[in-house]
Amino acid sequence: MRVGLDIGSTTLKCVVLDNDNNIVYTHYERHLSQIAAKTAALIEQIMERFPGIGECPVCISGSAGMGLAEDLGVSFVQEVYASRLAVKALYPDTDVVIELGGEDAKILFLTGALEVRMNGSCAGGTGAFIDQMATLLGVTAEEMNSLAAGSEKFYTIASRCGVFAKSDIQALLNQGALPQDIAHSIFHAVVSQTIAGLAQGREISGKILYLGGPMTFFSGLRAAFDDALKLQGICPDNSLYYVAYGAARYPESHAVDLSFLAHSARAYLSKNDYKKCKALFESEAQYADFKRRHQRKDISTDAQPGADNKLWLGVDAGSTTVKFVALNRKNEIVFTRYVSNKDNPVSIVRGFLTELYERYPGIRIGGAAATGYGEDIIKNAFSFDLGVVETIAHFTAAYAFDPEVDFIIDIGGQDIKCFKIRNGAIDNIFLNEACSSGCGSFLQSFAATLGYDSADFAALGLFADAPVDLGSRCTVFMNSSVKQAQKDGAALASISSGLSISVVKNALYKVIRAATPDSLGRHIVVQGGTFMSDAVLRSFELEIGREVTRPNIAGLMGAYGAALYVKNMDYENSTVLTPEKLAEFEHTIKRTTCKGCANYCQLTVNRFGTGRRYISGNRCELPLTGKSPQKRLNIYDYKKELLAAYQPVSGRRGRIGMPLALNVYEMLPFWHTFFTALGFELHTTEEADRKLYIRGQHTIPSDTVCYPAKLVHGHIEELLDKKLDAIFYPCLSYNFDEGISDNCYNCPVVAYYPEVIQKNVKRLADTAFISDYIGIHRPKDFPKKMQEILAKYFPKISLREIQEAARQAYAENDAYRQRIMQKGQEIMAQAKAQGLSLIVLAGRPYHMDREINHGIDDLICDCGAAVISEDCLAAEFGKVNTLVINQWTYHARMYAAAKYIAESKDPDINLVQLVSFGCGVDAITTDEIREILEDSGRIYTQLKIDEIANLGAVKIRMRSLFAAIEQKKREDKR
Repeated sequence: MRVGLDIGSTTLKCVVLDNDNNIVYTHYERHLSQIAAKTAALIEQIMERFPGIGECPVCISGSAGMGLAEDLGVSFVQEVYASRLAVKALYPDTDVVIELGGEDAKILFLTGALEVRMNGSCAGGTGAFIDQMATLLGVTAEEMNSLAAGSEKFYTIASRCGVFAKSDIQALLNQGALPQDIAHSIFHAVVSQTIAGLAQGREISGKILYLGGPMTFFSGLRAAFDDALKLQGICPDNSLYYVAYGAARYPESHAVDLSFLAHSARAYLSKNDYKKCKALFESEAQYADFKRRHQRKDISTDAQPGADNKLWLGVDAGSTTVKFVALNRKNEIVFTRYVSNKDNPVSIVRGFLTELYERYPGIRIGGAAATGYGEDIIKNAFSFDLGVVETIAHFTAAYAFDPEVDFIIDIGGQDIKCFKIRNGAIDNIFLNEACSSGCGSFLQSFAATLGYDSADFAALGLFADAPVDLGSRCTVFMNSSVKQAQKDGAALASISSGLSISVVKNALYKVIRAATPDSLGRHIVVQGGTFMSDAVLRSFELEIGREVTRPNIAGLMGAYGAALYVKNMDYENSTVLTPEKLAEFEHTIKRTTCKGCANYCQLTVNRFGTGRRYISGNRCELPLTGKSPQKRLNIYDYKKELLAAYQPVSGRRGRIGMPLALNVYEMLPFWHTFFTALGFELHTTEEADRKLYIRGQHTIPSDTVCYPAKLVHGHIEELLDKKLDAIFYPCLSYNFDEGISDNCYNCPVVAYYPEVIQKNVKRLADTAFISDYIGIHRPKDFPKKMQEILAKYFPKISLREIQEAARQAYAENDAYRQRIMQKGQEIMAQAKAQGLSLIVLAGRPYHMDREINHGIDDLICDCGAAVISEDCLAAEFGKVNTLVINQWTYHARMYAAAKYIAESKDPDINLVQLVSFGCGVDAITTDEIREILEDSGRIYTQLKIDEIANLGAVKIRMRSLFAAIEQKKREDKR
């Protein structure tokens, strides 16, 4: 007999083979990080099942098995090789294997060039990711699979990060999305992550085998893969055990006495050690002093309504929790609730109100306010008097505890919000953008994995003498660090305290990027449910080296601030639903497609009876007002109007196509004029959408490249369908020289992406693809170079014709830029005349694509502002002296726009920078632009965007910016 063990990141699998390689025994269980003990128990079960087995070949495989195998003297085989052995024996004609595990994912290409692709720095889209999403929906993973079968609608959900996916899902729940639609969308998110992140441009075709736990257990996931790949994959018998089967058949495994192996595993201790941090508390007495100090500013939470029987209500419908506070006239808290947001927040808030009315019959409501992700739906559902942007609600609450507060940090379930306060007003705002590894759900996930609730788990670490130094990593991959620490002898208490320290370090060094404690402030108020943990609070104080204020209602501060805010409004009567109206309350949800304009928005319509409703998913006000959107002061709209005028003109020399992507969004006037003058009919693609991205996804070679670059693949597929004579997409190291920088480079992706396209889109082999290197920054050399290039593909064109076409193209490019700058000046003047705020939405030319910016420009206009772009101001200011080398054209424009705003005395002009995930060079621009603005006391706002279209967090960010601007203006007037 032969034994194969697959010790993965979360599970232990075993296969026992007889002498004919038939499977006679299998075992599967979660090892809960107790790898050695579970292995020993399993070996004992095998000996009990097969008496007299004694000595036999044993081989271990799996991502968590190498260390154990080495220490126990057992053969080890790498899991990919084990999988290949199994597939070769059981399904020899397989072309591709897609295998998903607890924290790992891999694709094995077995035909053609043998290759394996595995996940690296991110474990989004694995089994642990699916488990986390099921927990968020309040169901088991198996129940989520059943839910997905009843889906009618698909949403785009992030799979790059388990915690950020929660943000997308919670926002959808807050908008009334149905769990079955979300479950279906989660599986598609996993598919998207796997194909984009692992296939990386290599085609998945032929006979496909689905292996691993998630593929075995979730039919909805298999169906999503089938749908995306347009084929029927096979999930074979014993699909859970292929790695273990391959390990059992590993020819070089040596015989081991099973009794001795079980005994050795029982007595196993890792030979490794782990990196440690300083203990949080050295004694019980030190902890007692810490507790007393933080109790000094506690407020009562069990007051009575008062003689007038009047209360003011605040609701904070957050990303993972819903909080409720009722205040009396003395600002004392009469009633609170804090519950996990596992359901639509509407039903939760209805329960809060019902309980409040039953406990205090006859009370009068003076005002009710909502804040948080679910602000809009709660306000509409229960006729609250107003909504309060999160930042203002939290500042209002912090100010009540410390009127001298100069820095607020709020760590919530999925987000970290930090505010700098100057002269009693919000001066700057920081939010986490790319990773949520330092948030509350980060700790919550680990606590649940280890069988604890968050509070009990965090308390374990208070007196750990050697906390594990875990750094700060992706939530799912941190599991591996924790498990390794456990194998290295770390106690659970040490892991608990290490995770608390990790949260703090992430907030300080990744979000705030604090250089010194003094850069934060001297009167720091910490809040959010995460800071209710004494371990997190102590970690924060130790890391910054100073004491802070933590209110005893740290987890309720958003709701508390909302209640204070509405109380200060001094309404005569509140519009909130009365007990009688609440008893009649109804909530129905309907999904529909708006056909009022070309957006075809997927709407979720929430109706609450008596004519009240809340619509989400709309990109304009048409579904809300029934009227077409009014023309707004938006330079992005104007740019699109200009580009739409460059239509194909019939020509004698043939039909050429260009993808409307990346720099073509700015260079279309130049190339259209050039080719039209030469007698070519120039075609472009339509503005991108999600379908176009999916269409080109199979040829994308890198998951880390920015989303605008990924869209190029879909544009090329669309051009290929047009059956054109050629596709023109040249490599451009340089942009036009605008005289505002030391050089005029394009970023590497913009400059050289045609090379990527040529090497990864197989269909281009049958089409002339013109991707030569061209220097448009040298007008004198341009005609001769173009003559040489075009001669490769078309009958020779005279140099004189090309020179004339080039003259017209350069003139048209100058005229186009002049029209943009002139329109920008008009919008600025109109905004000034109308008293509107003006936002310089700074980014790159392709950020005007709606699939890329997701309508952020319209959202800003909906907030009552006008929008221009950085190129409207760049020429106004000229070249800027920067701390970094100013050599990129797009960057130089943003530096100039930032400098213009910094030196402007107009508080109504502010900059918001759009940054695409995966943009490496923007790591330079963001710091430089931030410094230019903040050195002049201006607020820097950055919005990171990718393929995820949910704008809930963006809306909060923009409303926070406008609220902070108004506060500063009021303070300046004083």
